[in-house]
Amino acid sequence: MVVLKAIEFAKHLVGATLGPGGSAVDATAGNGNDTLLLARIVGREGRVYAFDIQREALNITRSKLVNENLADHVLLINDGHENMDKHVSGRLDAVMFNLGYLPGGNHNLVTRPASTLKAVDISLRLINRGGIITIVSYSGHPGGMEEREQLAGMLENLDQKQYQVLHYSIINQKNHPPRLFAIQKL
Repeated sequence: MVVLKAIEFAKHLVGATLGPGGSAVDATAGNGNDTLLLARIVGREGRVYAFDIQREALNITRSKLVNENLADHVLLINDGHENMDKHVSGRLDAVMFNLGYLPGGNHNLVTRPASTLKAVDISLRLINRGGIITIVSYSGHPGGMEEREQLAGMLENLDQKQYQVLHYSIINQKNHPPRLFAIQKL
C-alpha cells in the first residue's frame, strides 16, 4: 500500500486531470511549488494564474518560474483568491488551494473562511466539466479548524449530480494533519 500525504495526493489528482494546453489556477501561490507544477503540466500552450496577497510569495514563485524558463505563460496576481473571477478569462481545468499561511513567512497572515469559501464558489463556476479543484486544509493555526469545518459543510452540500467530492486524510496523526478536499465537476 502506498499512502500519499495530502499535498502529494492533490498533485497526483491534478496531474491525472490537467494536460498540455490547459488552464489552471494556483489560488495560493505561497512558495510557488504548485504554480511550478501547473506550469510544467500545461506547457507553453496553456495558461496558469497564480494568486497571493503577499508580494514576497509572488517573488519566490517568479524566481522558480524564471529558473525553469516557465514564466511566460504564468500570470502572477497580487490579489486575494476571492477575486479570481476579476482576473481569470475563460474556463479552468484545475484549481489548487493550499490553505493556511506562507511557510517561512508571517504566520499571522492566513487564509480566512469567508474569502476561501467565496474563492471555492467562484472556482466551482469557472471549472470545466471533468475539471478538478484540490484544497489542502491545515488546521494548526488560529482559525484553521473553523475554515476547514465551514469548507467541509459547504462541500458536503454540493449537488451530487453536478460534483463528486473526496475528503482524504491520514487519521492517526496527532499534530493537526492536513486534509485534502477534491472536487470534480461531472
